[in-house]
Amino acid sequence: MKNFVNHLKLYVFRGLLALIPIGLTIFTIRIIYIFIDKRVMEAVDQYIGRRIPGLGLLLFVAVLYFVGMITSNVLGKRMISVFDQLMSKIPLAKTAYQVGKQISDTLALPEKQIFKKAVLVDYFKPDAWVVGFVTGEIKDEESGCQLLKVFIPTVPNPTSGFLVILKESQTKNPNWAVEEAMKMVISGGIIGPDIIAVKNYDK
Repeated sequence: MKNFVNHLKLYVFRGLLALIPIGLTIFTIRIIYIFIDKRVMEAVDQYIGRRIPGLGLLLFVAVLYFVGMITSNVLGKRMISVFDQLMSKIPLAKTAYQVGKQISDTLALPEKQIFKKAVLVDYFKPDAWVVGFVTGEIKDEESGCQLLKVFIPTVPNPTSGFLVILKESQTKNPNWAVEEAMKMVISGGIIGPDIIAVKNYDK
């Protein structure tokens, strides 16, 4: 009986975990529909006497598009910088804004393509590997060797971390895409690749 209860608890919990992403997706879509699409349709109905389903979502996407364009140019970046400074001076809003900023910066990392590839680095002690991202190369003038600039992010916030300069032979290539390795860092290892197909570099 005890084994049956444990078995039941295990799979009920796994079922709950499987439904959480679906539930959050449905909840998000419902919120967007109720607070954006439905209200826009009601406003349009008052003026033209006709409802246009999906107009609110279309306007929402259009607003995101134009905001993305504005914030991508020099003037937009300056405006964001000023807004960052303003928010940092408001005690209660500061914390919420910083959390949102970190999430936004984290999601933007793969898009910026600042990471060339994911590697494993024998960093803390022998045979204890950490995930790192190659950001570029630098030449050692004395030896003539090309060294790697490797960023080692902190978990679960990859916007901070450490920069180390290593020989390529001091790293291992797990054959992971940058996005896969980033998911592992952000989730603390809960989400990510199941296999390390390590390719050792020649020393």
